[in-house]
Amino acid sequence: MSSTAWFTHDRFGMFVHWGLYSLAARHEWVQNREKLTDEQYRVYFDHFEPDKYDPRSWARAAKAAGMTYVVLTTKHHDGFCLWDSDLTDFKVTNTPYGKDLLGPFVDACREEGLKVGFYHSLIDWHHPAFPVDGTHPRRDDAEYIAAHQYADIAEYQLYLHGQVRELLTRFGTIDYLFFDFSYRGRKEWWGGKGPDDWDSPALLDLVRELQPGILVNDRTGIPGDFITPEQYQPSGPMTRDGVPVVWEACQTLNGSWGYDRDNLDYKSPELLIRMLVDGVSKDGNLLLNVGPNGRGEIDPRALGVLAEIGRWMDRHERAIRGCGPSEFTAPADCRYTQRGDRLYLHLFSWPMNHVHLPGMAGRVRYAQLLDDASEIRQVHTDPGQTAQNTQMGGQPEGTLTLKLPIRKPDTPVPVIELFLSTESPAAETLPTD
Repeated sequence: MSSTAWFTHDRFGMFVHWGLYSLAARHEWVQNREKLTDEQYRVYFDHFEPDKYDPRSWARAAKAAGMTYVVLTTKHHDGFCLWDSDLTDFKVTNTPYGKDLLGPFVDACREEGLKVGFYHSLIDWHHPAFPVDGTHPRRDDAEYIAAHQYADIAEYQLYLHGQVRELLTRFGTIDYLFFDFSYRGRKEWWGGKGPDDWDSPALLDLVRELQPGILVNDRTGIPGDFITPEQYQPSGPMTRDGVPVVWEACQTLNGSWGYDRDNLDYKSPELLIRMLVDGVSKDGNLLLNVGPNGRGEIDPRALGVLAEIGRWMDRHERAIRGCGPSEFTAPADCRYTQRGDRLYLHLFSWPMNHVHLPGMAGRVRYAQLLDDASEIRQVHTDPGQTAQNTQMGGQPEGTLTLKLPIRKPDTPVPVIELFLSTESPAAETLPTD
């Protein structure tokens, strides 16, 4: 089993969905949604010429946002390949662009010190041996289904495994592999496929043989190195059969993975930062997606959001990187992340004057705003103190109160860094501030 140490330390990566669907600019499942035939979809292949493709700019945007790994779609469900595969003609080198896209991407990530990840779809609507099912664009075309009734999944397995071999032998060390996806038993899609269709045990054996250090997700239908909740935030640390597991939430900026020109439903930078913090507080990672346009550029709106996240990460990185959950319970509208004897209090809403930390009395040596290293004073009150006029009432035994400035720091999510004492909490109550 590969080591997940770097993954659970780094916490934050970029997902990139890019392919022919970027020309349609109507979601990466446009072929499925609009039931396009291969001939209708071919127009995007014939006009794919991303003249502004600059993977170094992608890598730099990821790095500036505080991300440390980037995962690119090598092939999505439409079957189009971003490298010069020997196993198909449906590839970038046969488009007007005419050049491999993956090699420059890998080189750019390495030059920026980023780890390299590949996404690869187990599904392939273009391949003739892939049996039609409820995900297929031709799922309602009786004539097409009849013509392909003898499609052989065993033949497709050879193709799938062969392409994975290409990806893991041609581009040097690959750190991360995201397969997508198994769907046997899903009610919304008839004829769903799963690990038997992909021969997942043999596929994972191949991956481990070719890249022993690689991390692989769980979407082949059998356990991998981490699990992948998508488009929701888990309510707590994730488990399988009651055992904690490594996990990563994959999330979009606006609900679409591929470039979707008219989708303006962008999440705010503040919400995305809160999602990152929330995940780390529950021992998870965030893989945040961008969808470059047909010319190979990340949309300016997406770049603006990444830049805002980057500004926050520049000042608060140590509350994320190398951090995980805490044994302590954070107050309402807050999250804790922790690394060793440093506990980070992330305030999702800014309270007036005070924040009360249950169970923390006598446990904190020093407190400061992480943004500017300005001291936050500790207040200790007698639990029996009566609230009267301007005198604050006592808090439950063991509560530490922090006195905050009235004005919220100029940052989406303020963080207070708490330096924990290595000694047991003092038994006596200290004087009121």
